[in-house]
Amino acid sequence: MSKSVEFGVENRIRDILASSEYSNPDHHLGRPFLTPYQIAIEFARLHPLEFAGINLPIGGRDSGVKSSLPQYIAGELSQRIRTEAITDIEGGFISNLHVANIRFDSSRPSIASSLTGTQFDLSIFRLIDR
Repeated sequence: MSKSVEFGVENRIRDILASSEYSNPDHHLGRPFLTPYQIAIEFARLHPLEFAGINLPIGGRDSGVKSSLPQYIAGELSQRIRTEAITDIEGGFISNLHVANIRFDSSRPSIASSLTGTQFDLSIFRLIDR
């Protein structure tokens, strides 16, 4: 059984995306996107037992880890969106053009994205409004 299935990752991510607050719910651009870092931080906060069971750290720049929960989340969502196993979540990218650093707050010291300043763009995801 995959970690995603065993720990109900997809539905927990869907719940996190659904609960992301709109700063302006009537805006024509719709629901905000979340990065895999934001999703991972919220997943760890809301589901500490499942987070421990998945056994992947939040990671980030200078963490020294090669595999992280944000990387896992981005890969799983991207693959399932591509194969249309998920049809109610959409993805995109934030370009690295002129981006020096993106930091995320969590219960630990803030986490810097390991992708800024690289050739890789930072993925973003949101629940599709229907």
